[in-house]
Amino acid sequence: MSLATLFITAVGLSMDAFAVAVCKGLAVKKAGIKQMLLAGLWFGGFQALMPAIGYLFGSTLKVYVEKYDHWIAFILLGIIGINMIKEALSKEEKEDSSCASMGMKEMFTLAVATSIDALIVGIGYAFLPDVNIVAAVVFIGITTFVLSMLGIKIGNVFGLKFKKKAELTGGIILILMGLKILLEHLGILNIGI
Repeated sequence: MSLATLFITAVGLSMDAFAVAVCKGLAVKKAGIKQMLLAGLWFGGFQALMPAIGYLFGSTLKVYVEKYDHWIAFILLGIIGINMIKEALSKEEKEDSSCASMGMKEMFTLAVATSIDALIVGIGYAFLPDVNIVAAVVFIGITTFVLSMLGIKIGNVFGLKFKKKAELTGGIILILMGLKILLEHLGILNIGI
């Protein structure tokens, strides 16, 4: 997996965490380095942990489903991407009282919720031949860490204006990555990204 593909996937996966960080930034009176680091560590840590767990789980199943691995990656990324796009296009604004708190219970819950898609991507990575899981985990974690920190600051400065755009962008990226994996495996596409 190339660095560009890894980066694009990491950005796509981090969009949920970014959107929640924007919400947190809106809720806090002053978004200082403490709040930014807290969000970055929670979200970045879980976004790094979940693909590793998914990869370990997927590796145990690999021998049973190798013939269909490209379809599995395509379907999983597609489902995640479509759900993100549906949330972004939904007219319904969810009131989230957890936005006001940066406590351990709330942050743990949000970190797990925003990293479920990374768990599924980790399972998909187990079926791809050229994935360096350590590099992927580190890259995804650092990307989410940085974007979550930025989300806190952006939310504090601009409000929720970018939340839906971030979710929409993340969903599109994940669908395109799944399509790329499928088309490359079928021999239709070879762009080397």
